[in-house]
Amino acid sequence: MVAEIPPEYKNGFANGPPKPKTYRNEAERRRYEHHEADVVIIGGGVAGCTLAVALGNQGRSVILLEKSWKEPDRIVGELLQPGGVRALEELGLRDCLEGMDAVRTYGYDVIYFGTGVKIPFPNDANQKTLEGRCFHHGRLIVRLREAAAANPNVTVVETKGCLDYKSTHTGDVLGVQCVTDGKQDFYFAPLTVVADGYASTFRKEFLPIAPVAKSKFWGLELIDAKLPMPGFGHVVLGDFPPILIYQIGEHETRILIDIPDNLPSASVANGGVKGHMRNVVLPSLPECIRPSFEAALEKGGFRSMPNSFLRPVTNKIPGLMFLGDSLNMRHPLTGGGMTVAFNDVVLLRDLLSVEAVPDFSNTKLVLKQLSKFHWQRKSLTSVINILAQALYSILAAGDPNLKVLQRGCFRILDCLQGYTSIHNF
Repeated sequence: MVAEIPPEYKNGFANGPPKPKTYRNEAERRRYEHHEADVVIIGGGVAGCTLAVALGNQGRSVILLEKSWKEPDRIVGELLQPGGVRALEELGLRDCLEGMDAVRTYGYDVIYFGTGVKIPFPNDANQKTLEGRCFHHGRLIVRLREAAAANPNVTVVETKGCLDYKSTHTGDVLGVQCVTDGKQDFYFAPLTVVADGYASTFRKEFLPIAPVAKSKFWGLELIDAKLPMPGFGHVVLGDFPPILIYQIGEHETRILIDIPDNLPSASVANGGVKGHMRNVVLPSLPECIRPSFEAALEKGGFRSMPNSFLRPVTNKIPGLMFLGDSLNMRHPLTGGGMTVAFNDVVLLRDLLSVEAVPDFSNTKLVLKQLSKFHWQRKSLTSVINILAQALYSILAAGDPNLKVLQRGCFRILDCLQGYTSIHNF
């Protein structure tokens, strides 16, 4: 296990490298020797790492559990809207976006049957253009994990098979049981945060809802692609589901192709997913992108992710809360997922501050604050969630009526070109 942990991590691991000869405080000793903390967070991803840092900065004792500290390799979570950049800055984590070949983005280029409309991000209060970032997902996760592990109040552990550990008397969640280095292990805290992603195992047990996915994004990585509008994300529309294109590194560009379930052009008879890409996508792309797309198509290595929707529900389980994709998902067409997660952490940082909740053992007070979280987050997340689902329905244009709406939407953007900007992100 130790070999998989980046050497930059400062604090060591509860079941990895040797324990420190001297502990900096009693809380650190209890994390190492008794596996006890104020909060246990399951999942070292976007939401989990960020919350660990936010709570650690407030003096909370935090144990962060993750099944693998290897750099993840995913095809989503690569585009961060300006609202997400702003939230990271508020959390003191904006530096995590530097030094990883991230590409600055300034808006979108919407291409409808070959005609493009430029939709820039707005200016801030100082008339400075807001910027998003595009990057390799795994590189951001590594930076966030480094920030968490460097926090003196956070101990990170590589473990797997996490299950809840409940009180036999009250039913409250007291922590988790898991497998570390092949042995059964336990971690205890008055508050356990589930941030284990879109395929959450805890969600199935505790929440009365399940994600709904009616399509998948199929992704390819284009090398040295020539984009129609560098510095902008591209949305390609036509008589097919939407296509997203955005640069994620100096030489790499991501293309995501939405393929709904049972799409005729992706049927086995028509050559499957590759047939859809060759027969439908390739001729529809801007001519400058086609050579790099065709090269990626020949290389293969297609990967997919379900485009899930999951409505959020109020956290009502004493000792437990959900965060990130385990709590709430929307279609990734608008790239709003990480913006939601980072802004949720900003809100939780304030609602669960030491001043607001001196002790997480006060489960009634914690649940009261989580109820506030459920309602207060709507001012931002509802905008992103509704926009993502509504926009996908229009842009996918699965029936003639929606195609009329799609055409009208584009014509409005075309008329307002130069006066339109993207807000609320």
